[in-house]
Amino acid sequence: MKLTVPALATIGLFATAIANAQQPPIIDRAAFFGEVQIAGAQVSPDGQYLSFLKPYKGTRNIWVKKQSEPFSAARPMSHESTRPVRQYFWSRDSKYLLYSQDAAGDENFNVYAIDPRQPADSATGVPPTRALTNFKGVRTLIYAVPKAKPDTLYIGLNDRDPKWHDLYELSISTGEKKLIRQNTEQIAGWDFDHEGNLKLAERTNKAGDTEILRVDADGFKQIYSCSVLEECGVADFDAANKQVYLVTNKGDVDLAEVELLDAATGATRKYESDPENRVDVQGIRLSEVDYHVYFTRYEDDRSRLYFRDKEFEKEYQWLQSKLPGKELDFGARSKDENIWIVSATSDIEPGETYVWNRKAKTLELQYRIREEVPRASLSEKKPYQFKSSDGLTIHAYLTLPKGLPAKNLPLVVFPHGGPWARDYWGYDTFSQFFSNRGYAVLQPNFRGSTGYGKKFLNAGNGEWGRKMQDDLTWGVKALIAEGTVDEKRVGIAGGSYGGYATLAGVAFTPHVYAAAVAIVAPSNLITLLDAIPPYWEAGRKQMYTRMGDPTTPDGKALLVAESPLTKAKDIVTPLMVVQGKNDPRVNIRESSQIVAAVRDNGKPVEYLVAPDEGHGFARPINNLAMITAIEQFFPKYLGGRSQQDVPADVEARLKELTVDPKTVSGEVALKGALAPPAK
Repeated sequence: MKLTVPALATIGLFATAIANAQQPPIIDRAAFFGEVQIAGAQVSPDGQYLSFLKPYKGTRNIWVKKQSEPFSAARPMSHESTRPVRQYFWSRDSKYLLYSQDAAGDENFNVYAIDPRQPADSATGVPPTRALTNFKGVRTLIYAVPKAKPDTLYIGLNDRDPKWHDLYELSISTGEKKLIRQNTEQIAGWDFDHEGNLKLAERTNKAGDTEILRVDADGFKQIYSCSVLEECGVADFDAANKQVYLVTNKGDVDLAEVELLDAATGATRKYESDPENRVDVQGIRLSEVDYHVYFTRYEDDRSRLYFRDKEFEKEYQWLQSKLPGKELDFGARSKDENIWIVSATSDIEPGETYVWNRKAKTLELQYRIREEVPRASLSEKKPYQFKSSDGLTIHAYLTLPKGLPAKNLPLVVFPHGGPWARDYWGYDTFSQFFSNRGYAVLQPNFRGSTGYGKKFLNAGNGEWGRKMQDDLTWGVKALIAEGTVDEKRVGIAGGSYGGYATLAGVAFTPHVYAAAVAIVAPSNLITLLDAIPPYWEAGRKQMYTRMGDPTTPDGKALLVAESPLTKAKDIVTPLMVVQGKNDPRVNIRESSQIVAAVRDNGKPVEYLVAPDEGHGFARPINNLAMITAIEQFFPKYLGGRSQQDVPADVEARLKELTVDPKTVSGEVALKGALAPPAK
């Protein structure tokens, strides 16, 4: 029997309906990307209070309750009205809550203090908030919160020189600050011992090498160094404040290990490296009572801990028996280390927050982050390996949509930002969202990612848009060859470097992808490096070494060749570009110039700009508007499913963020920046 086109279409729709019926129900996008209802628990150092983040008058703020009280008795402490509080901490004496906040995503942070004992103001409903720093166009850094000096913060201010932070001692109670060191030596970081004494400093020299310096009364003495293509950094001081735990891969070492560095002599000895010889050391956790080592952490396909404290290891095993299958993270703790915040997560668990009382041997659930997300509907995130174009093994994570056979699926490649970072096993909002909509999600730790050794990291040098891009393309090829993915329904999306990789994917491999979403994405590596914030000066030489040096003819030629804007005329893939107007890392011109170029080439392009955001979106309403646009965009080209209803406030905000590409100026594409380099 010969079937007509309408009949074939009907059968196709019927098959799609059957497939969709096997999937879990569509999860409301607000459950993934709306305002988190509770998160960020901290125990006060005296162990008496529990603080957390929760909306107050519609915006995420700090709340506090006594440990013995129910959550209904909690009081709001801060009253940020537009930009959510994302991180905060207690002073060492439990007298103050402190947090940092920038203006509309510009990353120029100021520090604020709240005395939770003060009565609520009748106008705001919360205790007064004091600005400990109150600058415009200045980025405040917090270097140390010394236990031995509970009223003190050591901070850096770049108000004198925007490239370098001077070191100050700041009184929390009075707000008075005292200059400790004027940074005329181009110091990138300062290290204080357990007593709050300044002992070490880090500097990047003209070659990009890292120097670790002892701070003496008469100046600095270099005691250690590593090259621009190596890693070395102070993790913490030992109990005697004489040696430091140093994370390094200097010399013949490939996988970063922990060494002990004598601050007096500069002598080093190995402390520990990965017992399985697979990954870099991720961190070392010390007691803050007597400063012995609890454990070291390694991030492999999943996290591994190695204990130096056998009693603590037994306690950890007890915790694991109570929370099987989950990875545990230790958060804030009381100063006697009896009360701890413990977070339990997995690929399908956004986070369960517990209070652990070590002496009483109790573990009490406080709340589940994003309780409204149905855990039973989420998808497994599995380690996945494949070979790239030159045979290099790439470690990745693959999330397949629950309820669908792993055959001929649409795919979203979702590369991480950085690029000197990596993806981990665990809950990931974007991969779970896309999976729920019917897409497979591939998250490759491409060459240049951290955690897999110095050789793997350095394999990405000079390879933006080249072999680093191959590491994405060959992942797609592997999934197609296995039959898991439909080669005609492959999309790509990402933010920051992941956004660059998205643009590079559609510019350099235009027929691999059927749709693309680039978020805060560099399009022109010349203008990207030209616009990096001044306080990144210490890392400039390292970026030039790893990416290409625009001050040399060969380096500039490489950066031009690797810029997606150079090949904008080859972009045929439907493209969505998302940008924060105040982004200090990826200037808005990076997005505007690629939008203008694709538009002028007559290809489809959509553009969203948030006037109150920077490098990524912090405000939930903006995230909801963005994800709504993405959810409407991908199904047109990849065939996934989508939530049809859009709340009125989200729809209105999306209209406000949407920019007509016809109105975008292309002049930023840019004064000869992509002209051939002079010979």
